[in-house]
Amino acid sequence: MQISLFAHDADCHGPVAGVDEAGRGPLAGPVFAAAVMLDPDRPIDGLMDSKALDESQREALAALIRQRALAWSIASASVEEIDALNILQATMLAMKRACDGLTVRPVQILVDGNRVPAGLGAPAKAIVRGDATVAAISAASILAKTARDAACLSLHRQYPDYDFDRHKGYATRAHLALLEQHGPCPAHRRSFAPVRRLLGE
Repeated sequence: MQISLFAHDADCHGPVAGVDEAGRGPLAGPVFAAAVMLDPDRPIDGLMDSKALDESQREALAALIRQRALAWSIASASVEEIDALNILQATMLAMKRACDGLTVRPVQILVDGNRVPAGLGAPAKAIVRGDATVAAISAASILAKTARDAACLSLHRQYPDYDFDRHKGYATRAHLALLEQHGPCPAHRRSFAPVRRLLGE
């Protein structure tokens, strides 16, 4: 069941931003994050964790979120930043960038998971499984997922030997086989064990 679109704490009054990421686990491509502030006067039916939706549902909801939200922002951290910082810190960076990109200032920021990026500029709270229980976080999960999927389609056009359009960079059996066959490409995360092993590092 979705909880309020507004602040989580009684002493906060006004719109909240929900924040989520997509792409922490894959072996390739940037990690994406989105921040969304929903408009209670323009409700969106069907919001839920992006992983519980199929591709067509995500795309349709992403279009509605862009049309109806008070504000939304999508950001990423690059493969180079992931390898330099580690995936956790790169994810926090992408989340902060997404929040910094909002054109409306939230009174509170609700972040999916158990960690909150530093320096968000508003009171923030981490909510485990927030993508399934908080409407704004659900919306952010959808925008982050669809943005990363689009980036993986672009990677496929650049590096067609790896089938990024199918596995989206995740360590599927097919992806690992192609990685063994062709070796890592520039889109692969050097700091992740399967890639690092092939590079002999």
